[in-house]
Amino acid sequence: MILTTTLLDFFLETRQHTEDICSPLEIEDYVVQPVVDVSPPKWHLGHSTWFFEEFILKPHAKGYKQFSTDFSFVFNSYYETVGKRVIRADRGNLSRPGVKEVYEYRAYVTQQIKDLFAVNNDSELSKLLEIGIHHEKQHQELLLTDIKYILGNNPLLPKYTDFPEEHAIDDHRAEWISVPEGVYDIGHNSDEFCYDNELGRHKVYLQTYDISNKLVTNAEYIKFIEDKGYKNFELWHAEGWDWVNANQISAPLYWHKIDGQWQHYTLGGLTKIAHESPVTHISYFEAFAFSQWMGLRLPTEFEWEAAQDSFSWGKRWEWTESAYLPYPDYKKAAGALGEYNGKFMVNQKVLRGGSIATPKNHTRPTYRNFFHPNLRWQFTGLRLAR
Repeated sequence: MILTTTLLDFFLETRQHTEDICSPLEIEDYVVQPVVDVSPPKWHLGHSTWFFEEFILKPHAKGYKQFSTDFSFVFNSYYETVGKRVIRADRGNLSRPGVKEVYEYRAYVTQQIKDLFAVNNDSELSKLLEIGIHHEKQHQELLLTDIKYILGNNPLLPKYTDFPEEHAIDDHRAEWISVPEGVYDIGHNSDEFCYDNELGRHKVYLQTYDISNKLVTNAEYIKFIEDKGYKNFELWHAEGWDWVNANQISAPLYWHKIDGQWQHYTLGGLTKIAHESPVTHISYFEAFAFSQWMGLRLPTEFEWEAAQDSFSWGKRWEWTESAYLPYPDYKKAAGALGEYNGKFMVNQKVLRGGSIATPKNHTRPTYRNFFHPNLRWQFTGLRLAR
């Protein structure tokens, strides 16, 4: 547990960073929702605030007065325990409350948290605050990738801001890291913060395997495209093949072939693809098909964790071959916070590592992200194994 004074500073720093992410936006950008998986920036600002109000201030701040009773309905995401909510697909219809009022809501709740912790900083309350901080950090990553989707689907492909991290390069020589067979410990094992889905530390037996020390690059992926990888059904799962054909997928998200050259939309605008940068914005279906084309495979999440200290990671969320399932002895928390991870443990694949959109002090080697196999608006990539 972080000391309370430091924890409060961490809270204030996190709150400010969310608003910094939104600072390049025009007011019209705040309410756009192009698809159901993307939430408007205004909603992220409100929801991350509602979390502190609902789980800390309302039950623990004596005499707390809500900023607006409507906001519990507007900014609840999926917490059935808490009550009714706006359905996800309708978040873009929330022209009201206005952006100004949502920022006022943020300032109000932030001050109320400061006031509460000035008089009450017991360990249980501090744990709730730490969860809320990391919840907001998750939304910072979602916010940045949602902004990219919003602007990347604007016909003008407008620039958000310069973001050189998108073009990061693994500049070391590609090598295979050999991992011997044996029994390995998996899962979180320290007093530092983690999510409940990382707990239940346990042993797994792994056969000998090799894992790449580099992520697959754009140049390598272009060869897959040029070899008609998107037209070869033998490389794809049946569901993936249906997805390719139903959606006419022929390249990663944001890629455009202009005058015979591949370009892609980035947060800095439309630009030529950097061939040595790790490929990104691909689905699990695409990651699997590419690995099949290479005659290789994706690592399991356990293989990834056992080897992660032998390669650099954090530039792209990395698809694994593992289904998102509970660890042994996983225990779902009581009440609304128990809905945080456990209810999603079906029909999803695990991603490991982190990405250039992941905020500082948030990810770790045991962090388990998870998405449906068709999703690719996050900064997702792949690392090969054999």
